[in-house]
This record gives sequence, C-alpha cells and structure tokens, in this order.
Amino acid sequence: MSRPQAAGIGRRRFIVGAIAGAASLGVGPQLVRRVAAAAPPSAATLPLITRTIPSSGERLPAIGIGTDDFRESAREEIRAELARMSELGGTVIDTAAAYGDSEALIGDALTSLGTRDRMFIATKLVGGGFGVTGAESLTRSFERLKTTHVDLLQVHNLNGVATLLPTMQQWKKDKKIRYIGVTTSRGGQHADMAATMRAWPLDFIQVDYSIANRDAAQTILPLALERKIAVLVNLPFGRSSLFREAAGRALPPWAADIDVASWAQYFLKYVISHPAVTCAIPGSTQVSHLIDNQAAGRGRLPDESTRRRMEAYWDNKSA
Repeated sequence: MSRPQAAGIGRRRFIVGAIAGAASLGVGPQLVRRVAAAAPPSAATLPLITRTIPSSGERLPAIGIGTDDFRESAREEIRAELARMSELGGTVIDTAAAYGDSEALIGDALTSLGTRDRMFIATKLVGGGFGVTGAESLTRSFERLKTTHVDLLQVHNLNGVATLLPTMQQWKKDKKIRYIGVTTSRGGQHADMAATMRAWPLDFIQVDYSIANRDAAQTILPLALERKIAVLVNLPFGRSSLFREAAGRALPPWAADIDVASWAQYFLKYVISHPAVTCAIPGSTQVSHLIDNQAAGRGRLPDESTRRRMEAYWDNKSA
C-alpha cells in the first residue's frame, strides 16, 4: 500500500510546485495540468478494463484520449502519445473537424506508426457555420485522417442534429461510419441531449462528467442505460480544475485497494466505474500523463459503496 500512496504524493507535490511557479509567471491552468508524474511501471501488468458498446457487443478499453485544437507544433507529442497508447492497450481517439490541425496530425501519426487498424477513431461533424456542409466536413475528415471510414461520427455539441442524423444513418448503411453519436460538454445542454437520446437511435453519446460535476448522473447516464447507448465522457478532469483542487491533498489510504496511485487515476476510475460509462477520453499533452491516465484503465474498479466513499472523501475539502 505504501508504494501507490508515495506515487500519489509525488504527483501532488509536483502539482503544488507547478501551481506556485505558474502563479508567479502568470501561466494558465493548462500548463499546470501538464506537470505530472508517470504511473508506476507495474500498472501495465494489471488486467485491462474494457466495456461493451450496447448496440453491437464490441468491447472498448475504458480509457482513451481526447484531443483539442492542436497545431503543427504538437506533431511529435501526438505521435509519441499515440504510439505509447497503442502499446498500453488503449484504442479510442476522439477528435473533431473543428479542432485545428488535430485530425491531420492524428492521421499522419497513425499512418507512420501503422496502427490505424488497431485504433477506434471518433470524430465530429461540422454541421454548418464553418463554411462547409456535413458531407464536405466528412470528406475533409477522411482526407485529414487518411482513412476511408471512421468508427464513430458525432454531431458536435448537438449542432444540427435534425439535419445531420438522417444523413449519418445513410452513411452508416454505406459503411462510411460504424457508429453514430452526439456530443455536448455543457450542462446547459443536458435537457436537449436527453431529448435527442429519446428521439433518435443513437449508438453513442458524449457528455461532461467528473467527480466534481455529477449532473449527468442524474438524468443522462441513467437514460443511456435505459436506451442502451454507449457513453464517452469528456472533461473527466474538469478542464484541469480538479488538479488545482487536489493540490495539497493526499490520496486516501484505501486508494491502493482499487489500484489507484495518483489523483488522475482516482478521477478516472470514479468516472469509468459508473455502469453507463463506456470510455473516458481525458486530454493529454505529454507521454507521462498518458501513461498515468492509461493506468486507470487497468486493475480493480470501485463498487457502488466505494464510489460513495470516493465522493465523500473528495467533497470533504479538509481531508
């Protein structure tokens, strides 16, 4: 038990130092998030946690990677992360047509690594407002990702659902895409998300959810179970705010009982232990962070009573 606890404290001290240094330099929270210790090497030997896509029975590793508005300068970092993720058993990569050069960098990386067929690519449609139609957006995504199909195509932030979903259903029949979904990253859209889930035969949804943001657990996640819809979780770290809140706090001594050795793993294991969640897609900008995140996708998961214990420990800011 002492070894995982020491690893968690090491990460905590690193973050504390980073926050102090960042504050003195006027650096934002994204840089603070990038200062992290890697998970212990032994984590890679624990059993991989996978979850089933309800509409097909296909299984996915429970931790993937989310990308953002990446530019050319991130090329080597993205390639290194995708290479390591594949080695560690991760497969799910989430991106979007609107995320700068992200699709193109991912396409180049997977082509050079020769790992495209092992990865599960999820991207999002630009449904207008960016100067292109849905069909043009998909064609552009294929070209940038260097592929003839994507595994999951999502309507970005529910923008244009009524127009895009019928066309996406046809693309699914044509085998251009394997699964259909819709996304949001804002609690204010949860009511619209629930209405869309009831109205359309979706394979996936993507929603914001974390130990500090449990709104989705009230309506969206139970509805996903009812409708048999897979769930990707974005913002499991709350745009890095959870790391700021965790600064100065030690992991609970019982964290090792669920194979947790860092705060990142604590946050991620909480998310993926919800029975509705298929995969969490934390953002990452360094290989050490990716290794730490991927370790949360192995070993033991908290049961319902431990989830409540995790919430109570997190909510008690004096702990």
